[in-house]
Amino acid sequence: MLKNIPEILSPGLLKILMEMGHGDELVLCDGNYPRLGQPERVIDCDGHGIPELLEAILRFFPLDSYVDHPVILMQVLPGDPVKTPIWETYREIIAKYEKDGVCDEAIDKYEFYKRGARAYAALRTGEKAMYANVILKKGVVL
Repeated sequence: MLKNIPEILSPGLLKILMEMGHGDELVLCDGNYPRLGQPERVIDCDGHGIPELLEAILRFFPLDSYVDHPVILMQVLPGDPVKTPIWETYREIIAKYEKDGVCDEAIDKYEFYKRGARAYAALRTGEKAMYANVILKKGVVL
């Protein structure tokens, strides 16, 4: 056990976060996210939602300040009436940790899957919100 490390961050997850370098990407997957969009390294975070993981991760994980959009969201398919209030929750969490504010971009669902499959790692969560998937691009510690 260590002090001041959120219990939600498992040893396997901490190892992944430490291994990642500048520009590497981490996918936080909702409960409906398919295997085809996942990279080789996957950490199971069943029973946890994405907002609580995002909150714990961003205490330690710098977002990439060298790109316009270090946070990537999955765009709602045209014609799908689903709303994405969870995105505003993400923005509120990110704003607490990023002095330059939130710089997110929503990309096509199928492009998201391709990008997710190329990511350094993915966290499979029990998140139930639709279109809740998010990719974080790691920055540098200044």
